[in-house]
Amino acid sequence: MAKIILTGDRPTGRLHVGHYVGSLRRRVELQNSGDYDEIYIMIADAQALTDNADNPEKVRQNIIEVALDYLSCGLDPSKSTLFIQSQVPQLTELTFYYMNLVTVARLQRNPTVKSEIQLRDFHNSIPVGFFTYPISQAADITAFDATTVPVGEDQEPMLEQAKEIVRRFNYVYGDTLVEPQILLPENKYCMRLPGTDGKAKMSKSLNNCIYLSDSSEEVRKKIMGMFTDPNHLRVDDPGQVEGNPVFIYLEAFATDEHFQKFLPEYENLQALKDHYTRGGLGDVKVKKFLYAVMEDVLTPIRERRKEYEKDIPAILEILKQGSIKAEAKAAATLNRVKQSMRINYFDDQDYLDEQAKKFTE
Repeated sequence: MAKIILTGDRPTGRLHVGHYVGSLRRRVELQNSGDYDEIYIMIADAQALTDNADNPEKVRQNIIEVALDYLSCGLDPSKSTLFIQSQVPQLTELTFYYMNLVTVARLQRNPTVKSEIQLRDFHNSIPVGFFTYPISQAADITAFDATTVPVGEDQEPMLEQAKEIVRRFNYVYGDTLVEPQILLPENKYCMRLPGTDGKAKMSKSLNNCIYLSDSSEEVRKKIMGMFTDPNHLRVDDPGQVEGNPVFIYLEAFATDEHFQKFLPEYENLQALKDHYTRGGLGDVKVKKFLYAVMEDVLTPIRERRKEYEKDIPAILEILKQGSIKAEAKAAATLNRVKQSMRINYFDDQDYLDEQAKKFTE
């Protein structure tokens, strides 16, 4: 069986460092590993519209932003197929068929759906499209016969529901769909990077994100203003590293090489944490080190983005060609699904002959 990856992002804003450590960095590694036969990276505009239906321009304007973030992080159109979800109509038809295999009660129990509904304060005004988001995601995954889906920890319930849909479909209609496996970040601190204000999740509305496209000065201001241990008031005070966003970011980004380059008086992150815990190490010094680390990571991304921004028509052509390729793949899966469901009437010669004979005898 071919090894195939499907993953993607909603184009509701520029991508931030949480996206980078949660999935983008890993996608590039997997792309360049040579271990996968096909890789599909989706800009999920249709899913973004489920809670932005009254503001389609927001989604429209962020298509290119996300594509630029993808390319500047190292995704290569010659190795990965970059496409726009709405340009692959087969995904919508697959979603419709899968809806019959899932109950409302099961959707209501999905932890990711529940938390996202609460986050958006929908109450009893939940858009149906948003409510059925896990079914749509199952269609996205199965349309490409994805064997592997690299995502963050918060998407694990969605993947589990996709697997349930695959099993149910194969049980009812015969072995047709490929069951996907989730691939989580190896570094637990990359699974859910907090906002710079210490909130559990980065959010554009909370202004607590460091974007991949932020300037050096914007990154500096955001890091120097980061939330730390509120009880670490003086340099000599013992500090707490658990739950401290600055140290969580260092866990996600800093390497031993960064210490050798920017903070050689410490052998590694553990030595820095030990000093902070016993007291005698100020927040400003730690933040300056984090800034140096982030600049080391973000500068090449920022520079590549500037180059790609010089030829936006080329970016659009990459997305157009990727969408054409993705549609062909999804069409083949849809044909297989309709054959298994026995609704491929005009392609089934046995059915046509049977019906013709039935009414002529």
